[in-house]
Amino acid sequence: MLAFAATLLLASSCADKPGVTRAVNPLTYTDIPDNDLIRVGDSYYMVSTTMYFCPVAPIMKSKDLVHWQIVNYVCDLIEDDDVYNLRNGRNAYGKGQWATSLRYVDGTYYALFIANDQPDKTYVYKTDDIENGRWTKTELEGKFHDASMLFDNDGRLYILWGNGDLHLTELEPDASAVKKDGIDSVIIESPREGYSLRAEGVHFYHIDDYYYVLEIDWPSGGVRTETCWRSKNILGPYESKVVLSGAFDGRKDGVAQGGIVQTQYGDWYAIMFQDHGAVGRIPTVQPVTWVDGWPMMGDNGTPVKEFDVNLTPWGEDYVWDSDEFDSGTLALVWQWNHKPVADRWSLSERPGWMRLKTCNVVPGIASARNTLTQRTVGPCSSSSVKLDASGLKPGDRAGICAFQSNCATVGVEVAEDGSKALVVRENSNGMKRGMKDGKPYFERYAEDKVICSEALESENVWLRIDYTFTPSSLDLSEPDTATFSWSYDGENWKTSDYTLHMRYTLDYFTGYRTALYCYPTIAEGGYADFDWFRQQVTE
Repeated sequence: MLAFAATLLLASSCADKPGVTRAVNPLTYTDIPDNDLIRVGDSYYMVSTTMYFCPVAPIMKSKDLVHWQIVNYVCDLIEDDDVYNLRNGRNAYGKGQWATSLRYVDGTYYALFIANDQPDKTYVYKTDDIENGRWTKTELEGKFHDASMLFDNDGRLYILWGNGDLHLTELEPDASAVKKDGIDSVIIESPREGYSLRAEGVHFYHIDDYYYVLEIDWPSGGVRTETCWRSKNILGPYESKVVLSGAFDGRKDGVAQGGIVQTQYGDWYAIMFQDHGAVGRIPTVQPVTWVDGWPMMGDNGTPVKEFDVNLTPWGEDYVWDSDEFDSGTLALVWQWNHKPVADRWSLSERPGWMRLKTCNVVPGIASARNTLTQRTVGPCSSSSVKLDASGLKPGDRAGICAFQSNCATVGVEVAEDGSKALVVRENSNGMKRGMKDGKPYFERYAEDKVICSEALESENVWLRIDYTFTPSSLDLSEPDTATFSWSYDGENWKTSDYTLHMRYTLDYFTGYRTALYCYPTIAEGGYADFDWFRQQVTE
């Protein structure tokens, strides 16, 4: 089947014969949600949601649809305001960049997304070099939720967006603005009865004679489901069919939400993610077979664990990694929690070390600036650092954190008298739900407590967090867990009796990350040096 130009499918009868890459799902056991992907020549590019982390909207590359490497970001930050600077009690937790639509037309790459903390605007970024280039920004009037771009064959540009009822809005052909007097209409009204989530996360395509809309539904009592709508007229009427549904990989969660792509050899595949507990939302690749004009995914609509992709194996995953901090530039696998302060971190002041300097005085890690993060990895993994705490001042705290709204740290804390202690601390920031006068209410909370503390024996200390993400973590009797350890020689370790029960929560809406932090509670002026960061899968 031939497809529209926006994904530059261009299947060629003279292409070299492909090799075979074995796909074992999940692709990479880490948080890469809201996938959208395109092919340009023999390269595939995918974008994902990272919300409040900076830089924004990671671009990943693959040549086999199985191994993905971060090669760029769409932008450094969304807005330079109180929200992204963690000022005046504001933040973008659970908000920020959502569900980017990625397209390529006539030498230009387009990325479109909203930020849920920004009212009445949608961002469009463009570049002619997706791997190395800088992107230019345009802002559209209107907040187009989970939008998908369609550059149609007649040169017109549309976005399909919304939740439940899906809206079609026409843009100027260069995506510079909403087109005056252009199409602006609801084209799909999804069923209401029996659904807890209706028609969200859309992906819009024009393939052969049909317009196709891929979206997720969540039937009440069921699992996340991928539904396809199609029509020969862009305005409808549309008919629908479930193309992927079913619990997967020993979990109760379904696999759904993502895009489809045709290879240079004519095969079709989908990248769809699955909610996977505290580690986040994990991507899978699924084969696509066209049945009576419907893109059936997996094994006739059932997710598959393992199969062969008809593409030559390429490279290794690079969406998380260890780091010796021996480069003059920050590795692409790192993202800051909100906007970093440029002069408060350095890879050059002490070559071979990452220096984090204290910024604003804060009560805890949720409001700390310049917290550096990486994705955690399942099913079991370990993250460790070597910390030199000699630059810390009274009131400073530095170490590593299992970071989400319900988090815990292991690190060094300096008392007002200058004495230093090795401390394991639990810090929870989130939203409590309850009932009052027969009505539901929501209340933010912050809880901070020291789990254990002992006098620091040396300025140089090794710190480690061990993660276990269980396949059945929806069963609260088997929670995802993290444990916290420290050492003064890197060989003999002491582990706290405390275990953090990790949970994926919508107030932050991201999987757990390992965070390197250094923040003051009394005054600025101190710093922490990290010699290296090492992450490895342990099972």
